[in-house]
Amino acid sequence: MKIKTAELKTVCGITSKIPANTLPEIAFAGKSNVGKSSLINGLLGRKSLARTSSSPGKTQTINFYEINKELFFVDLPGYGYAKVSMNERAKWGKMIENYLHKSEQLRAVFLLVDIRHKPGANDIEMYEWILSMGFEPIIILTKLDKIKRSQVAKHVKMIKEGLDVVDGTIVIPFSAQTKQGKEEILDLVAQICK
Repeated sequence: MKIKTAELKTVCGITSKIPANTLPEIAFAGKSNVGKSSLINGLLGRKSLARTSSSPGKTQTINFYEINKELFFVDLPGYGYAKVSMNERAKWGKMIENYLHKSEQLRAVFLLVDIRHKPGANDIEMYEWILSMGFEPIIILTKLDKIKRSQVAKHVKMIKEGLDVVDGTIVIPFSAQTKQGKEEILDLVAQICK
């Protein structure tokens, strides 16, 4: 899949209505500092369409990026960031739940997990929650360039076991630096949105 055009179309806050899009949607979920914006920018070949930040918890809205006028990438708010109040986190949770329930075009959920660490309670909860919503998340392991190549298989196994993934779950290691995994993810998106 070649990216020709990409633009931020809709930003939904806590009180906004989910847009009634007619194009397929692919959602991206993950912890606040897992590299969601870097993944989206990397896939789209842009430097800063999705805002990256050194301080986690920047994405507090659901952002809809229209790609090639054919589909949407949907950037969900990061979860599990400690500096945000419980109240705020509960609102984001509601927002994500509302989106997963109400979107009529959602085709797949990509769950981003940092390849360096065992999945935390938030990752496990999010994985199980997405499953309970009727989706089988595709796992993207970010920050691949931060571990040695010889460690990759061991870390993939650790994360699969930590999340207790459903048999047949697609797991793709990705590096925002080297773009390893980019083509595989874009090919998958093209297949899903056929």
